[in-house]
Amino acid sequence: MDYRKMIEEGRVWLGIEFGSTRIKAVLIGPDHQPMASGSHTWADKLENGVWTYSLDAIHEGFRDCYRDLKEEVKRLYGVTLRRLGGMGVSAMMHGYLPFDADMKLLAPFRTWRNTITGQAADELTEKMQFNIPQRWSISHLHQAVLKDEAHLGQLRFFTTLAGYAHWLLTGEKVLGVGDAAGMFPIDSDRCDWDAAKLDLYENLIADKGYPWKLRDILPKVLAAGENAGTLTETGARFLDPEGDLEPGVPLCPPEGDAGTGMVATNSIAPRTGNVSAGTSIFAMIVLEKALKRLHREIDMVTTPTGKPVAMVHCNTCTSDVNAWIRLLGEVLEAYGIPANRDELYVRFYTLALQGDPDAGGLTTFNYYSGEPVTETEDGVPMLVRRPDQPLTLANFMRAHILSALATLSIGMETLTVEEQVGIDSVLGHGGLFKTPVVGQRLLAAAIGCPVTVMETAGEGGAWGIALLAAYATEHSESETLDRYLKERVFAEANTVTLAPEKEDRDGMAAYLERYRALIPAERAACKAVKG
Repeated sequence: MDYRKMIEEGRVWLGIEFGSTRIKAVLIGPDHQPMASGSHTWADKLENGVWTYSLDAIHEGFRDCYRDLKEEVKRLYGVTLRRLGGMGVSAMMHGYLPFDADMKLLAPFRTWRNTITGQAADELTEKMQFNIPQRWSISHLHQAVLKDEAHLGQLRFFTTLAGYAHWLLTGEKVLGVGDAAGMFPIDSDRCDWDAAKLDLYENLIADKGYPWKLRDILPKVLAAGENAGTLTETGARFLDPEGDLEPGVPLCPPEGDAGTGMVATNSIAPRTGNVSAGTSIFAMIVLEKALKRLHREIDMVTTPTGKPVAMVHCNTCTSDVNAWIRLLGEVLEAYGIPANRDELYVRFYTLALQGDPDAGGLTTFNYYSGEPVTETEDGVPMLVRRPDQPLTLANFMRAHILSALATLSIGMETLTVEEQVGIDSVLGHGGLFKTPVVGQRLLAAAIGCPVTVMETAGEGGAWGIALLAAYATEHSESETLDRYLKERVFAEANTVTLAPEKEDRDGMAAYLERYRALIPAERAACKAVKG
């Protein structure tokens, strides 16, 4: 395809996603395949007991990611990126960004990673008889209410990171329904906030006398394909200070990383699911019917079109594996051996398949923060091994990858065993799957069903939000997102599917038996280390 001509004519769509450690941009053309990308590396900071990113970091990362994409377009196609057919932004879900009437931030951004809202989450779950996790935006708001934080008197709007990034570009206070479902419960039939639960909450805090109603300070909810505004002159100059990007670009509703993961893996129909595995790990299973009862370890969210989804979310996945691979790379460099980052991952991940199925008695906890599924309020990485079994590099790597999957495996048992939820297919995406076979094979063992990976798995949510941007401007009036993805995007997708192997399943079961027994030790370690 003549990509240069497409870029010059503006027949391209841009998606930008704020991940936990990287902001990524992906540009696609009419074939829906990535044609250029850009990125920006960043990290959250623990400030005064709160995991946060500053507004300066958000702004700088947003612009630098776009600049990196723009430079790659120039290098690959010899043309300056000026016109877009559409665009969209997405980000890690949940968290709390509170603003006053002038959109001045009233408190540091409290991200999904924080586990500081336990009292609020428990109270709301009991009152609503609906699982409200700690990381949800309403939990952060209600925790602030319980503490009677001073900023609440000035509060006039709160949103997620994706909602804020979208506002920067368009001035619109809107949110895609999938991301909205991580702020407050959604009524899937209406594709809007659950009105009964809004009333319940407003009655709950009525005696506080705040100058706002919850329904008035939440973003407007939009489904995939709806008009979410256009890129303003101010937004264009913000994103591209060089002045090349033309305003007027239509934007799709901003979404969360869970929703873009569903789109990127074509997992938005009932009985399908996907697992996103990177800094955090979560499974999204689209349901045929409601669950039988409330489960604190299962979140109820939605697809970008509003269908109910059961979400098993674990706060930490690859962070500890990444830390150990960096350390092993430093060992090589100390001996004067250059350590290419991508090669390190392939070599060390592949070693995991040579280890014993149960990792030879090694057990690790990859917790960088609390994990609700295992009822741990905080986390520290921990490695436990038997002194009578040899320590090998292969078992070491296998133990760390099994640990990255262990909490998800425990949470998925609630769906597949207790609730008897039917799952026809699960697709994997995210950093864990960049090395072929390893993460895919061990995930199949961890969740007990076949796992499919696409060639685009490494592109993840940035590609997903680019597809939503294309759908918003390309689809016909009667063309659902399910049909659009099936017929226009994934009809000829190259995929690889691996079924669970008995040896791996047995090894995972043995690993999980040790893992469960050691959860009290992890809690004790947290207490000893953090006080």
